[in-house]
Amino acid sequence: MADITGDQRIQSEVLEGLATAVNHRRWFVELALPYLGDNPIEIGSGLGDYALEWAEHLPRFTATEADPDRLVLLKERMADRPNIDVRQMLLPSPDANGEYSAAVSYNVLEHIEDHVGALRSMADLVRPGGRIIIIVPAFMFAMSNVDIATGHIRRYTKKTMRAAMTEAGLQIEKMHYANALGLIGYYGATSIFKLAPKEGPMVKVYDTLVLPVTKAAESVVKPPFGQSVFVVARTPA
Repeated sequence: MADITGDQRIQSEVLEGLATAVNHRRWFVELALPYLGDNPIEIGSGLGDYALEWAEHLPRFTATEADPDRLVLLKERMADRPNIDVRQMLLPSPDANGEYSAAVSYNVLEHIEDHVGALRSMADLVRPGGRIIIIVPAFMFAMSNVDIATGHIRRYTKKTMRAAMTEAGLQIEKMHYANALGLIGYYGATSIFKLAPKEGPMVKVYDTLVLPVTKAAESVVKPPFGQSVFVVARTPA
């Protein structure tokens, strides 16, 4: 399977900017927590923002990164966290021995040409009956220059995600769109105003004022669209 695509410098800039969206991150942390089990692995940890929050609730957590430069930063950041292991990983992994309770991967699958092969490789890392937890960007109409620069090959719908999961031999347990207002904001910012989602007042206003309203509404009714697709699938028992 090919390496994750995209300009690593631009990816890092976007990651650093989005790290300030604290409420957004905590919402997506909460989505995965019930499914992680006791010893999950994250595929594509980036700068480790999600890993740090998940690891607060778990006895053991493994963070991984493919890019060598980000891997160095990740190891430095996790140096004082004894329950977090850090390793370099490109899929397929040669030592995928099914030891983990779950594999979680946020905003990574859209970078990989052979996304079905990537899902199968994630399943090989997980115990029989364990979970694969994925978040990916939604809807191809929202594909922008920012997506292309950061290496996005595709954006998903529930239909295309279901097809990929089924082809990979995984059984979907839960799937829904997330962050409906975020999709509208992202499309306007990146496709109309040609802005990148970096640190700044727009991200802060969205995260402070808009995100809590969106989260509360979607806890009651799942929207018919969203900025992301969230899916939990089980590996064969």
